[in-house]
Amino acid sequence: MRSFSLEVWGELACFTRPEFKVERFSYPVITPSAARGIYDALYLDFDPQSKRPLMYWQIERIEVLKPVRYIALMRNEVKEKVSPRSIQGWMRNPSTFEPLFADATREETGQDTKGRTQRQTMALRDVRYRLTAHAVLYREDHALRQKIEHSFERRARAGQCIYQPYLGCREFTGYFRLAEPGEEARPVPYSEKIGWMLYDVFDLARPGAPLRTDRGEKPRVSLFQAEVVEGVLKVPPYASEQVKKGVG
Repeated sequence: MRSFSLEVWGELACFTRPEFKVERFSYPVITPSAARGIYDALYLDFDPQSKRPLMYWQIERIEVLKPVRYIALMRNEVKEKVSPRSIQGWMRNPSTFEPLFADATREETGQDTKGRTQRQTMALRDVRYRLTAHAVLYREDHALRQKIEHSFERRARAGQCIYQPYLGCREFTGYFRLAEPGEEARPVPYSEKIGWMLYDVFDLARPGAPLRTDRGEKPRVSLFQAEVVEGVLKVPPYASEQVKKGVG
C-alpha cells in the first residue's frame, strides 16, 4: 500500500461549517471530504458492470503550508437547478418549457421566480496544503491496487485530471502537483483545536455510496474531533471509532 502526497493551492477556498445554516463560514483548514474530492478528480476506478467505485481515497494527514487568512465575500447562488427529468420533458414537448429567471419580479413573469440569492461568505484566501492519502479497495486485489497506484502517480505527475479540482465551492479553482518523496515544505507554526469537523457526507464503507444520491439514497454524515498541531491535522481512518457516523 503506497501513500501519495499532493501539494494543493488556490486563491480562494470555502469549506463550509454545517452549523452555519444561513451564511457560509469556512473551517480554517480543508476538510477530509474536500481533500478526498481532489484525489477523486485525478483518479477513481470503477467496476465496468455496476459502474460503482472499486475504491475510495483515505486521507491520512493535512499539512497547512500557508497562514490561515479569511476574506468576506458576497456571492450569488442559485436557489434551484434544472433536473434532468425536466429537460427530457422539454425535449419531448417543447411547449412545456419553463425558464428559470435569475433576476425577475413576480410582476414581470406572473409567477414566483426561483432565480438566485445573495449570501455572505467568510472564505479563506491564498491557501496551500500538502495532502497525503492512500487507496482503500472494497475488495483487496493486488493487480487492481498496482493499476490504481501507477495510474494515479502517472496522472498526478503529468498534471492530468478528470475534472478541475476545486476548494470547497466549484468556482474556487484548486491547483495541484505531485509532491515527490524527500521534498521539504515545512507546515506553518499554527495550532488550533477546531472541535467537531465534517469528515464526510457519504458512507465510505459502502461501495458506490458517493454516487448513488440521485437514486433516492440519503447521505450519511460523519464527524471527528479535529486538532491542528504545528500545522498538521492527522485524519483517523474512516473505520476508526474516532469517526462518529450518523444513522444511515
